[in-house]
Amino acid sequence: MANISDVSRGSFLRFNNELVVVTEYEHRTPGNLRAFYQVKMRNVKTGKFVENRFRAGEDVTMVRVDVKDQQYLYQEGDSYVVMDNETFDQIYVPAALFGDSAKFIKEGMNVRISFDGDTPVYAELPQNAELEVTYTEPGVRGDTATKTLKQATLETGAIVNVPLFVNIGERIKVDTQTGQYIERVK
Repeated sequence: MANISDVSRGSFLRFNNELVVVTEYEHRTPGNLRAFYQVKMRNVKTGKFVENRFRAGEDVTMVRVDVKDQQYLYQEGDSYVVMDNETFDQIYVPAALFGDSAKFIKEGMNVRISFDGDTPVYAELPQNAELEVTYTEPGVRGDTATKTLKQATLETGAIVNVPLFVNIGERIKVDTQTGQYIERVK
């Protein structure tokens, strides 16, 4: 057992007899009321999100998982094949564990896989990914005064909104959690 104040983003909990991972965690103290923790969690098996409010000092059941850095190799059916960087063992990870960020994964990228025993239970990409733009409409010269965005297709097939000055063949940095454009890579 652990206290709710020991929890952080990325922690694994046993909540309602289900294994969940904490995606958002916020301590709130509203006016003259008691403090509480607003926690958004993702169910590992179903992928559904659950929000719950915990009282300060409330006990929760934390689950220990092994986290390993793996290298993504290729996709096979509904699974992604990753390789352990130390033992070179190949593991099949269900695509559902990556969630919406799976559209930004490319060959050779290092990913973090969490294991409960020998079973992969959670997978996450790095916070940012550098990807090449394979298609976008050409921007109009001189039309950069506004924050107008256009759609661009990346090398992984993902579609993101980018500023007008981004062209085909350029590399951009994308936030893998939100899918938003960050900057051009020189």
